[in-house]
Order: sequence, then C-alpha cells, then structure tokens
Amino acid sequence: MTNIKIIALGGVRENGKNFYIVEVGKAIYILDAGLKYPENEQLGVDVVIPNLDYVFENKKRVKGIFLTHGHADAIGALPYLLEEVKAPVFGSELTIALAKLVVKANDATKKFNNFHIVDSDTEIEFGKNTISFFKTTHSIPESLGIVIGTSKGNIVYTGDFKFDQAASELYQTDFARLAEIGSEGVLALLSDSANAESNFQIASEAEVGDEINNVIADWEGRIIVAAVASNLARIQQVFDAAEKHGRRVVLTGFDAENIVRTALDLKKLSLSDKKLLIKPKEMDRFDDSELIILETGRMGEPINGLRKMSTGRHRYVQIKDGDLIYIITTPSIASEAIVARVENLIYKAGGVVQSITKNLRVSGHANGRDLQLMINLMKPKYLFPIQGEYRELAAHAGLAQEIGMFPENIYIMKRGDVMVLQKDRFLKEGTVPANDVLLDGNAIGDVGNIVMRDRKVLSEDGIFIVVITVNKREKKIVSKAKVNTRGFVYVKKSRDILIDSADLVNETVEKYLAKDSFEWGELKSSIRDAVSRFLFEQTKRRPAVLPVVMEVRS
Repeated sequence: MTNIKIIALGGVRENGKNFYIVEVGKAIYILDAGLKYPENEQLGVDVVIPNLDYVFENKKRVKGIFLTHGHADAIGALPYLLEEVKAPVFGSELTIALAKLVVKANDATKKFNNFHIVDSDTEIEFGKNTISFFKTTHSIPESLGIVIGTSKGNIVYTGDFKFDQAASELYQTDFARLAEIGSEGVLALLSDSANAESNFQIASEAEVGDEINNVIADWEGRIIVAAVASNLARIQQVFDAAEKHGRRVVLTGFDAENIVRTALDLKKLSLSDKKLLIKPKEMDRFDDSELIILETGRMGEPINGLRKMSTGRHRYVQIKDGDLIYIITTPSIASEAIVARVENLIYKAGGVVQSITKNLRVSGHANGRDLQLMINLMKPKYLFPIQGEYRELAAHAGLAQEIGMFPENIYIMKRGDVMVLQKDRFLKEGTVPANDVLLDGNAIGDVGNIVMRDRKVLSEDGIFIVVITVNKREKKIVSKAKVNTRGFVYVKKSRDILIDSADLVNETVEKYLAKDSFEWGELKSSIRDAVSRFLFEQTKRRPAVLPVVMEVRS
C-alpha cells in the first residue's frame, strides 16, 4: 500500500508563509516555500519563515520544490530552504524569474541554478507519480495550481486563486482543465481559504482597471500610488492609466524596480512607450500633473513608505499640498490601525487619501461561492482548507458542508500535523517542528521568545543600567554604584530615584559580600531583584535592569 502523508509547515491558521509537504511513499514533494511579514509585536524582525528542520532531516527524499506563483508568501523562504535542500525548483516562467531574484540575493544560494520552467501542459514523472499543473487567476501572471497524481487519486493544491470571467489572457483560469482533473478523481484538495468568510462578489480586473483609470483622470495634481510590488495586475493598470492620461511613472522602491524590469523583459507587463518610466532624479523635469509616483516600499510593502513621505524622511518624495495618495492594495485586518495612523499623517502633510476599497471589493483570493465552485469542479474525497486564519479555514469547511461534503472528510490542520491516509480517511499521526523562525538582518533562528520579550520590555519601560566595582578577595566595594537609564524616566526630574537606587545597590552588594560564598551570577541576580522591586514600587514600571559588576584584583 502506498503511504501518503500531508504536512503543513506554514499557511494554516495564519496568513502567508505557505509551505506544504506531500509524501508519497518515500518521495517528498514541497508545494511553495513562502514567508510572511512580522506582526506588530515582533519588534525588529524582518521576516518570518517556517521551521525547516523536518525537511533538512529528510532532504535526500525531496524530489522537487513546486511553486504556484511569484509572491513572497510562496517563494520568500526559498533561499533558506535551498541552503541545505538542493532539489530542483519548478514554476512558470515569471515565477522562476522572480524566484531567481530572491535566491541570488542570498550569498549562500546565489550559485544555485537548478530551476525548471513549466506550464499548464507540462507533466513530470517521478517514478509512479506524475506532477502536472493548471492555470489559475491571481494578482500576478502565470499562477499555477499543482496536481500530484498517485495510485490513490490526485492530490490537488490550488495555490492562491480566484475566479474572474473577465481576466486577461495571462491571468485566465482553465476551467476545462479543472473539470478534467475532477473527472480523473481527486483524493485530496488543498484549497486557498483567505477570503472564505466573504460571499460578496469580488470586482473583476476590468472593473478595477476602470476605477483606477477614472481616479487618475479626475486628479489634477501629483498622484502617489501605494501598491504591492509583486501585484503586477495593479501595476499594469497603473501603467495603462498613466499612458492614457499623459503621465510619467516613477518607481521608488528597490523591489518594484527589480520586479517590474523582470516582468517587462519577459513581456508579462506591457508598455507602448518605455519613456513612460522615469528615475526619481528626473521628477523635477515634469509638472506635478504629469507624474504618478509608484510607492511599493521595502520588501514590497508600501505603507511604511507613505509614513516616511508624510514625515519628510523618504529618500525621494515628500507629501505636499495637492497630492493624491491612492492606496490600491487591500490592507490586512491586523494592519488597519497602522494604515489609519498613516492616513492621519498624510492629511497633516497636506495630502488627500483615497483607497480602491472605498468603491470596490477587491481581493486576489476566492470568495465563498468561488470556493464552492472549485470543490464542485474537483469533487474531492477529502478537503484540507489552507492559507488563512482559523476562522477562514472554518468558514471554508462550512461552505464545503453546504454543498454535501461530510464533516469527517474535512481536515483543519495545525502547523506540523502529520496527516496520514489510512484506508478510508486521513488520521493524525504525530507532529513535526513547525514553529515560526524569526529573521533579523542576517541572523536566522537566534531571535526567539526570550529576545522578543526583552525587546518588548525595552520598548515599553526602557532599560536601567547599574555599574559597580568590587574586590572579590577583600570582599569590599572599590567603586560605589553608578546608575544610568534610557527610556525609563526623565533623568533631570527623577534624580532622587536614581540616587536611592544606587544606595540600594551598594547596600545589596555589601550584604552579599558579607556572606561566606561568592558567585558572580548570584550577585548580579541579587542586584537585579532588589532594583526591580524598588523601581516598581516607585514607578509601577518594570524596566530591563542590567547589572554590570566589575572586579579589581589586589
């Protein structure tokens, strides 16, 4: 009997970080290798990737890495995966081009070149298993779903998708192919759930294009468009409107420059006149009415870039009276408060804010009715809702039951659950490590819960530093305690607290030196505990207390 396992290292009970493993016998197939951007409380963290220990331990069994599209939630963790797993990478032409940009930007993987371009007609045989693909609609061209053909039936991974009857050729879904896959027999469907709670009709890309065109046509001054760099559908619509209304487009983000140039080279973006794009240093040659500034920000996230523009800290642009800031990305629920604060700053700077979501319901993900249509086309025996918070996965499960799926055939996984096919159902058989791995700068894995806790304390209550010098042999204080603080209290108005704290440290150290035993860690702990209690009694705050005990030898 063929042993089939399905594991999610990311992408379930969270948004982003798609990383799914399908095991058929001894072969491992990896579906997407994504990251996600940090939550507000993850201070200083650049990106979050899955724990890859299980994959690394079984790297010799990995037959291939299959990518559905070129967004960071599908390709962002690829460099960290390829540092140890040298398996071939498969994806559409654009997806592979964007994956190469990500991989070659990492020193450890820049020489990796085992990439393979596939399309909806490609079939790849791995022993008795066959991998094939189907075209889907998303906010980036050439998105693909993945089919793993096994002796027990097809295992289908949709990737991020929606249905749009008005989609252009590069974005069209192949409905006939979906029906064909369903007729072959689908054992398990791993399906996008990010918009499962909504049953409202999503605006077609044609409607979105008309809306963007109308907004740009109606504004007389400078327009700053906030978009995600990899949302090429939106960027194409901005280009089309700019051409129509005689405006030049300025790309301010490094990611936008790389992604747009790559897409243009591959003819996945089109420009009738390449002079439409200008460099930031060329803006002064044009009137405000001739400019559209396309802001994508660092790693493709534009909101922080708008904040810098509104406070005069942006490298190229400062918002001024008469500017329209047009937000054509849909912020997540978690970032709505941040967006509101940035909008307030924009208005203070003299700009006006307009969002595409004011008049249209926009999403790159299928709504509830589309998800039901996908299930009806595929006719899966088992459903695994993926890509979404728990409430979205549960909503997807409810939608499946509405159209006749039995609840016992629907599995809402946790990250790391090992789901194994046993006769007539999947059963959980243990777990694998699937915690978040936080990346800060070049460091991987050295930013854990303790570091995050310390950063939170420092951000809320500051730091309190105590320095004292002792002679261990003679058991006496050589230089009395000196204290300093940052982010805790205003020093000039709190001198009494500082003086009393220093006296307390001297007293604590003298008592400890009077003991028979001596251990540096124990002495520092005594200082930390005494000072922490005193400061909380005086201020009701808990700064990070850092004792520095120096030794002078006779």
